[in-house]
Amino acid sequence: MANFDRFGANVQHYVSLYALPAGLTAASFGVLFFLKKFGIIYNILHKVDEKSKRHGGELVAEVLKAHNIKHIFTLAGGHISPILVACEKIGVRVVDTRHEVTAVFAADAVARMSGTVGVAAVTAGPGVTNTVTAVKNAQMAESPLLLIGGAAATLLKGRGALQDIDQISLFKPLCKFCATVTSVRDIKPTLRKALQIAQSGTPGPVFVEFPIDTLYPYQLVKKEIGMKDTGPSSLGQRVVNWYLHCHLLKLYVGNVSLQKCIELISRAKKPVILVGSQATLPPTPVEDLRKALETLGIPCFLGGMSRGLLGRYSEIQARQQRREALRDADLIVLAGSVCDFRLSYGRVFPRRTKIIAVNRDKDQLFKNSDMFWKPTLAVQADVASFLVSVVSGLKGYKCDSEWVKTLQKRDQEKESANLAKCSETTDVHLNPVKVLHALEEVLSDDAVLVADGGDFVATAAYILRPRGPLRWLDPGAFGTLGVGGGFALGAKLCRPESDVWIIYGDGSLGYSIVEFDTYTRHKTPILALVGNDASWMQIAREQVPMFGSDVACKLEFCKYEMSAEGFGGKGFKLDRTNEDDIQKVLHQAMTLSRAGSSVLINVLIGKTNFREGSISV
Repeated sequence: MANFDRFGANVQHYVSLYALPAGLTAASFGVLFFLKKFGIIYNILHKVDEKSKRHGGELVAEVLKAHNIKHIFTLAGGHISPILVACEKIGVRVVDTRHEVTAVFAADAVARMSGTVGVAAVTAGPGVTNTVTAVKNAQMAESPLLLIGGAAATLLKGRGALQDIDQISLFKPLCKFCATVTSVRDIKPTLRKALQIAQSGTPGPVFVEFPIDTLYPYQLVKKEIGMKDTGPSSLGQRVVNWYLHCHLLKLYVGNVSLQKCIELISRAKKPVILVGSQATLPPTPVEDLRKALETLGIPCFLGGMSRGLLGRYSEIQARQQRREALRDADLIVLAGSVCDFRLSYGRVFPRRTKIIAVNRDKDQLFKNSDMFWKPTLAVQADVASFLVSVVSGLKGYKCDSEWVKTLQKRDQEKESANLAKCSETTDVHLNPVKVLHALEEVLSDDAVLVADGGDFVATAAYILRPRGPLRWLDPGAFGTLGVGGGFALGAKLCRPESDVWIIYGDGSLGYSIVEFDTYTRHKTPILALVGNDASWMQIAREQVPMFGSDVACKLEFCKYEMSAEGFGGKGFKLDRTNEDDIQKVLHQAMTLSRAGSSVLINVLIGKTNFREGSISV
């Protein structure tokens, strides 16, 4: 009876898993047992052995390849080995990192810079849970991302298998779509659906988990659960894998009132546009958006992935004193910008000012509109497509030149004040403002900047000018530390010809310095500039004056450059002893990087009053 029960369970499982003929219910098991015993049925599953030589990992690889996915980021694990091996075989580059969170950050960067879905694959249990922060970061940054997770075998779910947890419940609040693949034939349609959802409407992460027995070769799975061959094969196999036509990816653009928006802009004397990351999403190319904004001539403040959209220098880009500009504006266009903490929840907007809000996501479109602000016109649409349409309806319009000159003058005054900070003397180490101005002078025209840190990075945001569209990467609204290692890896794979710089704080560096090993192994040379003040300075800025203690904010002036060398890179140290060589060291670092070595520059910095009064919450 025990053998009979085992046989019945195995048949039932494989009917489901491999989509074999239906009708094999519990009532049929007795008949099947005797048919099997007397040789009348020749192992229902033997047909899989003979005709289905491919495994589920190969189907995953085929879908990724068909969707123009060029990289899959991972940290190896037995649950996902078939996917990684199949991807390598079919020409999808497998890039393995030293932490799962880095793999997802790298996929996020690829998604932002390439216009495709970024893909990461991690093993079950701890491998999956290690990605939660990066997935949440992608959700809030609106990055189209596919996370593939391994999982325990379908028959062993909930029975105490290795690394078996309820992964779907973990990701439902974070992802637009979550699915468990329960049969081999579902692999392709499930992945296609996931990829489509990741990019449609407001982009975001999706999660698909693969129980181990949907990926490994049939013979191996059969052996592991104890099945045996019992006769010749004569039955022919049903199609295991159903090839469905791939749906064209569509991006949502809502019904909008173009005419009303055109009228509001045409009557405005002092308009301002706040451009957010969403404006850089497909389908409208960033260059088309740039031309549209330049045609309007309205001053623009750029945030998130839109930094660099207008190039290093632009007459219509306003970088400084945004609060004052919003105070004086008579029309504000929120082009993908959201009224969260970055805009003081809408409190920065004068009540008399008209506001046009454009966003793909309805919740983001009206964020905090019940408290501090009200949109004059709310448009649920793709940001770039909408702005390009508006420009086409504003023939001959040009923003008032006096308003533009006013903001330009404010910018110049603030920039001059910032430059003057370079000459100030700090305690015993280098002035961070001086170091960052030196970097600004030597950056190449195609450099990509990755921001990962608190105080030092916030200072860099005032000084460094991204050279072009999609050449600035920061975590976005979640404010996540630790993105640097993965973002830089993904950026370098997308832009192999460019210098990719990580601007690190010494605190955030600790999350991903080990990825210098990854850069060495995968020949993706990265440049890292570390502002080392031996503290979590962004926290200390408020904690010390408020509570009189620097507890948990202190670090050491570690020799991070030696760690980089230990992982196969090159290292430099900058401090007061070689202060006159800052630009020389920066040039040496770029030369080494272009020759194939990753480089870390450990800059010992002192305290300044730049950004005094800024807080971290």
